Amino acid sequence: MNLRFKLFGAFFLLIIVPLFLIGVSAYMFISDTLEQKYRQQSELTLKALSQTVNFMFQEMNKVTDNTVATFALQQLLQQNRYLHDDLNEINYLQLNEIQRNFRDLLINHPSVSYSLLYRLDADRAVPIYYKDSFPNLPFAEFKQLKIYEEVVNMKGLPKWIGPYEYPQLTGTEQSFTQIRMVKDINTLEDKGVLLVQIKSSALEAIFRTFLYNREKHDTRFFIVNDAGTVMFDSLGTDNGKTLEELADETADEMKYASSRRIFHGQESMISSIGLGQSNWRLVSVASWDSLSGEVTQYIRWIVLLVAASTLFALLFNLFFVNRIVKSIIRIVRQMRRVEGGDLNVRVPEQGQDELFLLTRGFNRQVEKVGELLEQVKRERDQKNRAELRVLQAQIKPHFLFNTLESINALAVQNKGQMISHLVRRLGNILRISIQDREEICIREEIEHLHSYLFIQKSRFGELFDYQIDVPHSLMEKSIPKLTLQPLVENSIQHGFEDIEFKGQIKISAEEVGNDIVFWIEDNGMGIAQERLATFQYMYAEDQVILETPAVGERRGLGIRSVADRIRIQYGKAYGLIICSAEDSGTCIKCTIPNYRLE
Repeated sequence: MNLRFKLFGAFFLLIIVPLFLIGVSAYMFISDTLEQKYRQQSELTLKALSQTVNFMFQEMNKVTDNTVATFALQQLLQQNRYLHDDLNEINYLQLNEIQRNFRDLLINHPSVSYSLLYRLDADRAVPIYYKDSFPNLPFAEFKQLKIYEEVVNMKGLPKWIGPYEYPQLTGTEQSFTQIRMVKDINTLEDKGVLLVQIKSSALEAIFRTFLYNREKHDTRFFIVNDAGTVMFDSLGTDNGKTLEELADETADEMKYASSRRIFHGQESMISSIGLGQSNWRLVSVASWDSLSGEVTQYIRWIVLLVAASTLFALLFNLFFVNRIVKSIIRIVRQMRRVEGGDLNVRVPEQGQDELFLLTRGFNRQVEKVGELLEQVKRERDQKNRAELRVLQAQIKPHFLFNTLESINALAVQNKGQMISHLVRRLGNILRISIQDREEICIREEIEHLHSYLFIQKSRFGELFDYQIDVPHSLMEKSIPKLTLQPLVENSIQHGFEDIEFKGQIKISAEEVGNDIVFWIEDNGMGIAQERLATFQYMYAEDQVILETPAVGERRGLGIRSVADRIRIQYGKAYGLIICSAEDSGTCIKCTIPNYRLE
């Protein structure tokens, strides 16, 4: 694919797409937050409204509670002289007096629009507040309704029914009706059924506050029964309908519930809470468009921003990327020449921008590669020489000869067990010396060191003692082969030469950060300062490190070989450091990287 299209694709995938995803994620987050906050606010609002609505019904319950026990109502239940076979023959003069007293008992409540009393013994209906447009339902038909049985079972407590639930009993007007059984205050026997109907104006007054500013907060309220019939609509447009007709799904719980649903073909937030009146529920419906108007505006800005960003990306690709691509292609051509081995190529350096820095960086890199190649060649030669010294030191003829002489002497003395130990230790030394591996684990290096020190102890007797203290956690880490034994050999051959006291050698190790540090300490003769100044093996190729022209075992691997191998293999940060003073012993610090052998 062309680099130009790659850059544009990268810009689109790394900037435009994440910006779009961030916008969508932010919209979803804000929408969820808005929905959650509205649910909380709606719950508080519905609880407050439900308490107000319940208070209105409870207030009417208290009014009728006081009314059913009054003398006027009891007199109306007990007097038969006001009733005849025909309602038209009622003694209206005496009845009006009782009705007037009854109205006074209702304290002329402004919401009462109709009142009717059924007497059980006379199967009669006595109208208290007339409704000319609606005839009274005969008592015999009233007794056939399910509501009558519910009223009887409530034993005098009020029962509320809403509009459209029993239109043959309450009519079709927008009003709520209380029905309760009236008892004789002396015998507590059921004497009649009282119907008191109130207007919906009281409810309209409660919800009137929410009708203002509907363009910003399009919220409406319903009172529905357990069948889902809308008995009251704050707007008055959906009275008598069912929620199934208006919404795709509704909640039946009496506790608070809120969710996003389709209502009247619009996405809306529908919340409901139980009213406590005959399984009625108070439902609020808010248009989601009115709630999320600001979020929708935010999405529009995101879309415009993404579109503008895409346009600017196209312009950037057209006018600026071409120049960048050409410069990069020119550098790529020169890089191919470098791949072919031509390290003399250079790219002309022009301008002062990032392309100039790129070109100059390429030229300097080519120069650095040439220098590094030369350095690699020098270090390779140095490593080859060090490996040659390792190979030359792997077989130590005089050490082997002296060990065999010791074994022969023990054989003459018939010390078979000691001979077995020496042969096993010698075999371990030879096994590790002839291995082809450059690196072994520290455990094998310590075993090799134990074998070497055991043989030397058997030869020199009480000349020295030794102590090895290496943590178990380091045993499986990697170390160059034959690293510790030459350093210990230096202490025995140089440090303990002609001493009149018992020598002590201590080999210890510790983990320091990402490195492993070995300490080889002895209490031998030490090294004079002028001799110690010659041990600059870390930086000079021709320095002599503790290797003397002596013959025999002193021509061993030597400290210089150890230092060279470590420095070449791991870099200048690793190697040996020697601290010594004449007649004060010697301490050698050996640092290698900390990693496990693969």
